[in-house]
Amino acid sequence: MIDRISSANVQSMLEVLRSYQSQAAGGAGATTEPTATKVGQPTFFDSVKNALDKVNEADNKSGALSDAYDRGEEVPLTEVVLSMQKSSLAFEATLQVRNKVMKAYEEIMNMPV
Repeated sequence: MIDRISSANVQSMLEVLRSYQSQAAGGAGATTEPTATKVGQPTFFDSVKNALDKVNEADNKSGALSDAYDRGEEVPLTEVVLSMQKSSLAFEATLQVRNKVMKAYEEIMNMPV
């Protein structure tokens, strides 16, 4: 089954993304916030955090339904299996997006200037 995504893991991933952003901007490791954002529009990091939170929520729901079914509560097996599949699919999609972003970053960093 999928390991639980903790808040610490989300924060760690965000810190890695921030360090990559500062490296790409030519900074020495200091995080910089965008100065011109439209009012009411979420930043990139907010969007990533929200997406990871949704994946974590799906995993937590799946685990709770599975535990409830194991305890003998009246939870339909189809609902448990469907929830587990949704959680697995969300995790796999997130993993693939991360892999694509990392590959694109590596290609950009290896481009000759």
